[in-house]
Amino acid sequence: MFDWNDLKALLAVARGGSTLAAAKALGVNQTTVARRIEGLEAAIGLKLFERGQTGSRLTEAGQDLLVHAKGVEHAARAFETHAQARQRGLAGALRITCIELLANLTLTPAIAEFRHRYPEVQVDLVITDQQLDIEKGEADIAIRSATALPASNLVARKLADHSTCLYCSRGYAERKGVPADPSELCDHDLIHGASGLELLPGLVWMFEQAGGKAPVTRSNSLTNMIQAVSVGMGIAPLPSIVADVDPNLVRCSEPIAAAEAHSWIVTRRDLKDTPRVRAFIDFLVPWVQADARRRAAYIRTLKARDAANDADGLTGLSPAFKSPA
Repeated sequence: MFDWNDLKALLAVARGGSTLAAAKALGVNQTTVARRIEGLEAAIGLKLFERGQTGSRLTEAGQDLLVHAKGVEHAARAFETHAQARQRGLAGALRITCIELLANLTLTPAIAEFRHRYPEVQVDLVITDQQLDIEKGEADIAIRSATALPASNLVARKLADHSTCLYCSRGYAERKGVPADPSELCDHDLIHGASGLELLPGLVWMFEQAGGKAPVTRSNSLTNMIQAVSVGMGIAPLPSIVADVDPNLVRCSEPIAAAEAHSWIVTRRDLKDTPRVRAFIDFLVPWVQADARRRAAYIRTLKARDAANDADGLTGLSPAFKSPA
């Protein structure tokens, strides 16, 4: 029965056109290559090459089997690559959790680039607005946005800073205007969170300013809250990095000091030096920071354009009020 080295000889001769060229490519002598080919032909009972003065030419059977030999070569290389990645610890699965907004905005594009660099690492996303328990192993890594992280045995690295402002849709602003100061919030339709989102600092601050006014709707999804604002249901505090690039949304306030937040990448202490975890953290931190700079530059461009070409005048409906701390 032939072995993998026989197929290596077949491929080398087919590519080089002669046993001499194949010998040079494989780093062996010409006799060894010829013996490998003869052994392979004897094992399968087929003639693979026609030998002539100008070299070796594949027979019809050789051409047919060459395709399968290339498949074996590809599988062997994949096996070797995967084994080496395993040896370095850069293979296996990573389970990452974050909210849907961060997953769609930042994490999924980052994972696509990470997989190009580390194809042996499988990245699984658990998208939820609820915080999974990293210490109990419900995920390996979490991407979290918070004003501050609670004390724990977890380790974290800061990714970026985030501001939050109040927003409404252009249609809502045309119908009802925008508040000139926090005291006017009680005269507007307000959107609230549910199932834990109502504790977000921006929402707490808004409803405090509105004197406890009842919301027109509640949602347990930040992504859905953005949609509710976009269709004109009311006002809500939204991440500026998302809302500022939406031409349908109008800022109703300056950044809310009480809602200034940061995003963090969080993992367990016993996992932080695992090669695939370390590789992902070391990749994601500069990637997110570069992405944040790109988005900030884009937002500045949009603001400059709107200031020069504000045809409908919506940005002048009311000066955005400054929110107290």
